[in-house]
Amino acid sequence: MSFSDIRWDLFLGGLGLFFFGIVLMGDGLKSFAGDKLRDYIDKYTSKPWQGIIIGTITTAIIQSSSATTAITIGFVRAGLMTLEQAAGIIIGANIGTTMTAFLIGLNVEGLAVYFIFIGALILMFSKKTKMQDLGHIIIGFGILFYGIALIGDTLIYLKDVPEFKAFAEICTQNPFIGLIGGVIMTCAMQSSSASIGVIQVIYETGAIPFIAIIPFLYGSNIGTCITAIMAAMGGNASAKRAAALHLTFNIIGTLWGMICLIPIDNFMTYITARFTIQPMMQIAIVHIAFNVFTTILVFPFIKQLCKLVRKLVPGEEPKKLAVNIDELNAANFPVASAALSVAEHSIKQMKEVVENNFRKAQDYIAKDDYDPDMFDEINQSETLINKLDNSISNFLTQLTIDHKSDDAVKTNSLYLEIVKNLERIGDLTINIAEFAKMVQEDKGTFSVSAHKELDEMFENAKMMLTCSFNYVESRDIRQYELLMSMEAKLDNQEYLARRNHFARLVTKECSSAVASSIYADILSNIERIGDHCCNIARDAFEAN
Repeated sequence: MSFSDIRWDLFLGGLGLFFFGIVLMGDGLKSFAGDKLRDYIDKYTSKPWQGIIIGTITTAIIQSSSATTAITIGFVRAGLMTLEQAAGIIIGANIGTTMTAFLIGLNVEGLAVYFIFIGALILMFSKKTKMQDLGHIIIGFGILFYGIALIGDTLIYLKDVPEFKAFAEICTQNPFIGLIGGVIMTCAMQSSSASIGVIQVIYETGAIPFIAIIPFLYGSNIGTCITAIMAAMGGNASAKRAAALHLTFNIIGTLWGMICLIPIDNFMTYITARFTIQPMMQIAIVHIAFNVFTTILVFPFIKQLCKLVRKLVPGEEPKKLAVNIDELNAANFPVASAALSVAEHSIKQMKEVVENNFRKAQDYIAKDDYDPDMFDEINQSETLINKLDNSISNFLTQLTIDHKSDDAVKTNSLYLEIVKNLERIGDLTINIAEFAKMVQEDKGTFSVSAHKELDEMFENAKMMLTCSFNYVESRDIRQYELLMSMEAKLDNQEYLARRNHFARLVTKECSSAVASSIYADILSNIERIGDHCCNIARDAFEAN
């Protein structure tokens, strides 16, 4: 028997089905649980232990520690989460990712086709969204195990290949070879779940001893950090720190795991003999125990770990919100003046987030190459804007009920209008970013003159937002008149930009079909942002 005798086509097909099963099952679970996982990650992570729980649950649902970590780094990049909050989620993600290995350890490949059949029936005959999600979960579960079965049928012959026997012997004598192999394999697959699944199958064939296979598992934990590192590249210092924390945590776990390699092997040998544990489940148990113990080991030192990472990756962190919007509760402010002061401060913070996101959209549209991380950062900020809108609006509504004086009602009404206009500016900003994404994905570009026109409109719209708030605060009629003149200028800029755009179409100066078709839409969205800035000032003018 040699390597050439093994059906590598079946192995690749099985691996492809395994990947597809994980994605299908994860998407089904995510949809079935509701599309609020990002909100849960952001909302319930004020303490590291909460982050660990949310990170574990979220990763178990979406079946990807890499995805959970990437989402978390996106929050950190946008300044919506501290490094300490991110630490808990990243640690929890390592525990949550063990769910896949546990499912594989159940060793129900023989039932795979039945799961596929049941899932297909549900998808064919049920029109309800939740049942469709359930069908995707079940069919994904079946495809995952069918892929594992194909891989197992292929790799069962590895134990008869002399070269692999020699490799297994080397790994037994030098565990660091297995560790490096696990890192490389996971980096290549971009999935620790997939690499550990292959490890489980190889171990079940008897091709490699348990003490030699454990370092592969440790290496997979380090290898999965590559996704976090890639997500942080080009980001701010906080994002790079989150990626460095992920890597540092897994290196710490690997160090104690390698030191305790022989005791772990002896312990698993003992409980396997006592409880008759199947080979695949042995790997799953070690994987779970390893990540849980590492979490227990590191948890008391999360603050020290964050300090270490801050020293390793210098730089400033984004400013966090001064008001905890999750604690905005009218019942905590029986005096109307105090409550309105908190509302005003919260609205100013919302204005800063909206303004910063608009600036990010301007920077994003100036890029010619597709930047998914930058787009995700804009999306994360939009999530916060919507959250601020909901929290502040509920707070103000309750204040109106609790404090019915004319002045309080008038001020609340004005603040509610301002919040809604800010939220609409946030929506229009996302529209602009999505249009820019379409152009970038098409590998198109805007002409130099088009970029110049866009920048001029962006700058005018940003000044209008500042001017509108200057008027709200000062009620200086000169600020109001200045804003109206800016609005007239923005309307004229849009008119001229549209006219120039059509002229460029005639002369074929616009080479990108997508850019040509959506340029006018971007102009319209910027002009509408100016309208909402004026709405803010008009509401304040009428409230005088």
